[in-house]
Amino acid sequence: MQLYNTLSAEERAVMIDDAGKQRLTLSFYAYAHLQNPTQFRNELFLAWNTLDVLGRIYVANEGINAQLSLPADHFYAFKDTIEKYDFMKGIRLNIAVEHDDYSFLKLTIKVRDKIVADGLEDETFDVTNIGIHLKAKQFNELLEDPNTIVVDMRNHYESEIGHFTNAIKPDVDTFRESLPIIENQLSEHKQDKNLLMYCTGGIRCEKASAYFKHKGFENVYQLEGGIIEYTRQVKAEGLESKFIGKNFVFDHRLGERITDDIVSQCHQCGKPCDVHTNCVNEGCHLLFIQCEDCKTAMEGCCSSECVDVIHLSEEEQKEIRRGVKNGNKIFKKGKSDVLTFKI
Repeated sequence: MQLYNTLSAEERAVMIDDAGKQRLTLSFYAYAHLQNPTQFRNELFLAWNTLDVLGRIYVANEGINAQLSLPADHFYAFKDTIEKYDFMKGIRLNIAVEHDDYSFLKLTIKVRDKIVADGLEDETFDVTNIGIHLKAKQFNELLEDPNTIVVDMRNHYESEIGHFTNAIKPDVDTFRESLPIIENQLSEHKQDKNLLMYCTGGIRCEKASAYFKHKGFENVYQLEGGIIEYTRQVKAEGLESKFIGKNFVFDHRLGERITDDIVSQCHQCGKPCDVHTNCVNEGCHLLFIQCEDCKTAMEGCCSSECVDVIHLSEEEQKEIRRGVKNGNKIFKKGKSDVLTFKI
């Protein structure tokens, strides 16, 4: 019984080409109380592997967080596999703004302590006691209220390339860092202001809204379905997009174009640019913004040191990498001293 991916990304890409089917990229999440997340994980893998589902999925005692792709003609069969679970019946599936058959090339389902790491050890905190969900039109209307404070619950490398106008954008690397920062910054407005939050697909706002209610904030709102669903509703209803720039996504695309606005700059030359890349040096992989001119000049690297490394033999590069752990460094692009134009 196969419970793990056995094909390389290259082999999977060839299979996608050979199949000749359009794929859908989508995301969803659900908070729930799962007694046996490992069994749940295995059931999902067996069901989805047969449907050619690919993606990155996390499950935990508190629920599921999924970003994945699947052949379009398997969509309804896929829905059947998730709606067999009561807590996922009628769940909203966020379809990606931009189409890409190769957004994911492996099926990875991991059991985690939490589906959104929050650093909280508070047994009195109820993650299901959430704020009020707002659709795009309602969200736009509340943005115009002078008593509204809008907060971006994403990380710095996400908000840098696109955000809602006038949003507070915490300079953080992780979600867990943002919670105490926002609480302290807005502590005087727990009763007199509307706390309006947004994130990519809604999962972080869902937990954040419950957290801020737990901390005494009275008027807590969140963008239903996040930026992905907001964009879909804006297009469908002919609304003005208050979100400008690109929406960062956690697959190889690293972003979906929402508006034509370029709100960030190349980290190497300062020219307007909002294209993320990972340094091609296998021992670095720093995530940063790089324009086409700098990509050519720097051969896809973040620094001259990395350019030197990629010209070494493979054995020499492996020797340099041996024993080195980058951890979360790849996302600390704005903090890297090798970048001239950084946050």
